[in-house]
Amino acid sequence: MGVEGEDRMKALAAGAQIVSGQLGKTVQRLRKAYNLSLSELSEQSGVAKSIISQIERNETNPTLATIWRLSQALDVSIERVLAAHEDEPFVDKTSRGDTPILLSEDGKVRLAIIGWIKTVEWLQWYDITAETGGVLESDSHQRGSVECLSVLDGEFEVEIGDEINTAKTGETLRYRCDRPHIVRCVSGPGHATMVCILKAAVME
Repeated sequence: MGVEGEDRMKALAAGAQIVSGQLGKTVQRLRKAYNLSLSELSEQSGVAKSIISQIERNETNPTLATIWRLSQALDVSIERVLAAHEDEPFVDKTSRGDTPILLSEDGKVRLAIIGWIKTVEWLQWYDITAETGGVLESDSHQRGSVECLSVLDGEFEVEIGDEINTAKTGETLRYRCDRPHIVRCVSGPGHATMVCILKAAVME
């Protein structure tokens, strides 16, 4: 093998090392973003926990089949997992017609689901419009969940058990939503945004 061939092999080896290292960082970043342990990702992907750990530490070069399994479990394209840069541009646009709308039982509160479907298990957010007297009743979310209601126009109140708190334009209420709760528009037309953080730290 000539010098040119040796240089080419070294370049290929260096490139493979860069891709492998980036892969490990990407898998670890996505796993943590989904709040998954190594064991949970292993169970969902069918890839051994030890292999995932080695990939994240850049100690092995996984097969294409292994990368595909991990990409499926992490809900991203295989191209995204293999991307050479973490800071590549990302834009996702949803039209008004594609935005799901929910109505309260009394028909006076309208929730536009503006949150991303990929985060729905741990982060949800809504754009709320309501008439005076409109009531939105919600069951308990999982333990430790927190809801944030930011009032843009009008006045809203949040009722949890025997406690009622109000918020006017420019104010925000943050409260545990792991118990039945009621959001009511006291003075309308009301407009607010609501963010629900699931799997939040348990609050005693």
